[in-house]
Amino acid sequence: MERLLPWLVRGLWAGLPFTIGPALAGALDSASRPVQLVASTLLWLGWAVGMVATFAPHPIALTALRVVAPAAVVGALAAAAGGEPSALAVAWATVACAWTFAPAIGAMCGNGPAYPNERRFLLRPPGPLLAGPLPLAWALSVAGIAAGPLLLAAKQWVVGGVVLLVGWPVAGLLLKSIHNLSRRWAVFVPAGVVLHDPVVLFDPTLFRRQDITAFRPATAADTGSYDLSQRAPGLGIQLELAETTTVTLLKPGRREGVAIHATGLRFTPTRPGAALEEARRRRLTR
Repeated sequence: MERLLPWLVRGLWAGLPFTIGPALAGALDSASRPVQLVASTLLWLGWAVGMVATFAPHPIALTALRVVAPAAVVGALAAAAGGEPSALAVAWATVACAWTFAPAIGAMCGNGPAYPNERRFLLRPPGPLLAGPLPLAWALSVAGIAAGPLLLAAKQWVVGGVVLLVGWPVAGLLLKSIHNLSRRWAVFVPAGVVLHDPVVLFDPTLFRRQDITAFRPATAADTGSYDLSQRAPGLGIQLELAETTTVTLLKPGRREGVAIHATGLRFTPTRPGAALEEARRRRLTR
């Protein structure tokens, strides 16, 4: 199933113009011709970005997919609210979006540029981000890209120009932050495990195999470990070390680090079972 999943996502994405396309076209019928042209161009560009991303296993492709896929759902719902309801459009877009967020797709894109002797496991987003900031950043990014051109097409020259000049740079900064979530991995390498997390860690940190004493599911009793997952939902992994290790955390809002000392660390991959199996296969624990 895992090998077939990328082809399923490609098929679902390829079918979007035939499923939600008519509903979106109908919703744009009452708009002026310039607005129709700009909106259609933006929609086709979004679809093309997603289509290319399904064939390009890379963290950038993962970010692109996970930005444009929810936009397809919003587009189908907006068309329904605009008088063009289509159960097929909403259902198809929702299923395509759901499969885009499948852990196997994250694994495929994360491991696309990986070296042959390493294996990357994507980490779940921190819980506080999921509670509001991440959806808000996504909405502002999409709106920042699309609002300016649409307002200019509607001949709202002043407002459209301001929104374009402000919206695109803001969208760029937000997309860069969102992309960092696609670059958070626990990486198995011949020397041990590397935690690569530009959201939490100042630099990627290697934990050598000879220093690792346990790599197991985390429990509520692991109160002495430091939670690098930032309360991410899901089953966490407990990494226990033979000696106290210094880990440098990224200080929010500044490019400087804060050192902590710990003998246990917790992180939350999207596929904890596969990560545990990889640890057993590599004989990381004594």
